[in-house]
Formats: sequence, structure tokens, C-alpha cells
Amino acid sequence: MSEDQVSLRSIKDARERIASVIYRTPLYLSPRLTNRTHTNVFLKLESYQPTRVFKIRGAANKILKLAPAEREHGLVAASSGNHGLSVSYVAKLVGVPATIVVPTNAVEEKVGIIEEYGARVVKHGLYHDERMSKALEIQKATGATLVHPFDDPDVIAGQGTIGLEICDDLPNVDTVVVPIGGGGLISGVSTAIKSLSPSVRIIGVEPEKASSMYQSMKEEKIVRLTDTTSIADGLAAREPGSLTFAISKRNVDEIVLVTEEEIEKAVFDVIKECHIVVEPSAAAAIAALAKIKPRKVNENVAVVISGGNISRKILANVLSKNA
Repeated sequence: MSEDQVSLRSIKDARERIASVIYRTPLYLSPRLTNRTHTNVFLKLESYQPTRVFKIRGAANKILKLAPAEREHGLVAASSGNHGLSVSYVAKLVGVPATIVVPTNAVEEKVGIIEEYGARVVKHGLYHDERMSKALEIQKATGATLVHPFDDPDVIAGQGTIGLEICDDLPNVDTVVVPIGGGGLISGVSTAIKSLSPSVRIIGVEPEKASSMYQSMKEEKIVRLTDTTSIADGLAAREPGSLTFAISKRNVDEIVLVTEEEIEKAVFDVIKECHIVVEPSAAAAIAALAKIKPRKVNENVAVVISGGNISRKILANVLSKNA
């Protein structure tokens, strides 16, 4: 795959294609975070999507582009949870069966919702590459179409529609902060924003315990980590995709690492100060704000709040530790 497969044109086409499926989410100015960081902090609330996560954009673009023959034998996806939620949701809308491969320790609330949408759930392995291997096995056996969670130009273009909305709603944006898992979100958002306004700073965020894109950028080649266990399960890819790595090398200005404790604290802070429930993968971007140096007075910073699907167990633990 070539990074040129994802362009401003393909992202604009995706916006039209998925308009009837996704919500155009709000860009909310947070007074508390603004006062704390001495910048103007705007939250792009993808937690308000029908599946409560940005993944619906990429899944919808990929699935709606498929020809009838490509949908004939159904869909298969590998997911830590959120991508599977989104694939199963869109699959139900278009009337095709879906099989979702999730980790053996998947958040049960996410698994339950995937099944409510009518998809078949297969539990396998702990890491993305293990789930992907099982998904490819299912694809070979059934003829189903694979919907990759991040390393696919149509999925990336769908995620890039977030960047278009940020530029529409905040034309004078200076910095955009994006959490990184496999890299599909930051690849799409950065392509859209850098195409429209090249001077905007794109900052990625990863957990210290799951820093595969950071390590890959540092080594200038894809680095595979052995263990990426993190409270932010959606950011726990052991290696970035080949396409997302290429795009990130071109577009991402900096990657900030955050600790597990900082992520937990950010979940609590957003609930307390903004009255918004976010999952740890989204909270990582909030945690990074304390480590990002403003480039000017009154800098406009947009933070992509990628999702709100937090497990009850993690939420209860965070509240008890910080209340």
C-alpha cells in the first residue's frame, strides 16, 4: 500500500459517503482545561458517536464502499473492542453478517454490545497480531471481507473526516492532539489537516507501556514490541501498520508518552471538570496536555476525544482512587 492512497480528495469523498451513518460531533471549548494549560483547549467529542467511538467513521467508509459481491460472504474484523463495535453496527445497518475476533480479556460490556448488534464474537489471543491471524483464517475459510482496524486506506480516509470537521469548526487551530493505537486515526486526521493547513502541529500520544509508533519513529523503521499491556487497551498495538507508519512519518510533528497513572488521573479529571465520561484511550490525549509546550499565547489546541466506552470496573476503580 502507498501513503498516496489516502488524500484530501479521498477523505472528502468519505465525508459524503458516511454522512447518513455518523454524527458530526461537537468541538467543545473546555474552560477548565483552558485555564489549566494556558491555551484554548477544544475537545472533539467522538464519544458522542452512535457507537461512542471514532471507529465508526472508518468502518462505515470501508463497508459502504464494498461492492455487493464483496459483502456476499459477510465481514470479519479483528478488534480490541471499539472497531468491532463499529463494524457490527454498520454491518447491521447494511444487512450483512459479521464476525469479530476480540482478545480473550476483552471488556465484557463491549462484547455484549457487539453481540446485540448481531455479530458473532470469537475470542482469541491477547494482542492485535494474534487476533488478525485468526481473522485471516476465518476470511480464508468463509470468503468474508476483512475490515482492517487501521492499516487500510478506506478506513484511514474515514477517520480523516474528523480532521475536516476540526478545520471547519476551528479554522485557526494551531495544534491537534491525537491518541495513537495502530495509527489509523492520526494518519487520517493528519492527512486532512496538513493538506488544508500545513503549519498546524500534529501531536500523537501513546502510553509509555505501548509506545510502538514512538519507538518506530525513533528507529525510522517499524518496531515490534513484545508487551503492550495498558489500561488504554485501544492504544495497545504491538506495532504500527506499514501504511500508518509511512503517513505518520510524513505528518506527525511529535509523539508524547504518558504513564498509566497519568491516564487514570485524566479519566477522573475529565469527569470532574468537564462532566464527560471518556475511556482510557481517549484520556491519554488529555493527560498529554501537561507535557505539550505552547508555541504562542492563546494557542488553539484541539484534542480528539476518541471514545467513551469505559468498562464499569475501570470506571469504579478510577473513581474510588481519586474521589
